[in-house]
Amino acid sequence: MHELGVTFKIIDDLKEVANENELVEIQKVVICLGEVSTVIPEYLHDCWKWARKREPLLENCELEIEPIKAITMCGDCKKTYETVKYAKICPYCKSENTWLVSGNQMMIKEIEVPEPQEQSM
Repeated sequence: MHELGVTFKIIDDLKEVANENELVEIQKVVICLGEVSTVIPEYLHDCWKWARKREPLLENCELEIEPIKAITMCGDCKKTYETVKYAKICPYCKSENTWLVSGNQMMIKEIEVPEPQEQSM
């Protein structure tokens, strides 16, 4: 299950952002995940639940996953189509001269932190 390694990479990236911005807590992270990225969202959520308990910065951090549709481009007819539905063969011209243009990526889209608390004197 490589989702655990992916989780550790996300945590490393979040810790770096937290250090750069002097953050002590992150409430939510939104990940964009391609539907053919080989990362299974349910497994990623399970790994996240386990790993965040071991990192004080993320102890209460929610993980939200936004799917990115896989889209393939045909080099012959120049049309795009849904990769998962039609795979490598273009549904319009039946060409195999195709390539994936989106849907295999994963990136951090948003990081949500608590509002700063006013200090009372």
